[in-house]
Amino acid sequence: MMQGYGWYDETMWMGGWGVTHWVMMIALLALILYPVGLILRRLGYSPLWAALAFVPVVNLIGLWIVALDGRRS
Repeated sequence: MMQGYGWYDETMWMGGWGVTHWVMMIALLALILYPVGLILRRLGYSPLWAALAFVPVVNLIGLWIVALDGRRS
């Protein structure tokens, strides 16, 4: 049997996240993905690349690729 840490056991697990959390998460994702997709479409890239905005190191690499791509001006 595991010894508990008081309030930590009950509030720090992901199982306690409710519907409100997931609705807010989806809304925030949409608020980021939509404008990034529009910008990428204007630059001639596929808007599906916007999903890479959430991958930690890949988003910085993608930003440098878009910034230094001289063909798309």
